[in-house]
Amino acid sequence: MIVSVLRLRFYAPYVHSLKEKRMITKSLIQKIGNQFHVSVAEIEEQDVHQTIVLGIAVIAAHHSLADSILDHIIRYVEQNSEAQLVSVEREER
Repeated sequence: MIVSVLRLRFYAPYVHSLKEKRMITKSLIQKIGNQFHVSVAEIEEQDVHQTIVLGIAVIAAHHSLADSILDHIIRYVEQNSEAQLVSVEREER
């Protein structure tokens, strides 16, 4: 069993309140969770208006399957989010 963790950091310069950020974050979390059936949560920078940091956990039988799922998630968020993807960190356990 492989547990892979993905940390995505987004920059959303158009966000001017925490309420706006919450709407964007909840939408992203819901879209990713529904599309890929993975665990997603906002993990850092909850009080910073223009920064969104999401943690995503995937459990798979093989490294190649986990990597493939994470690659698809990265492509998906790049295409379906107005926020700019600034950094991507991967970790396997």
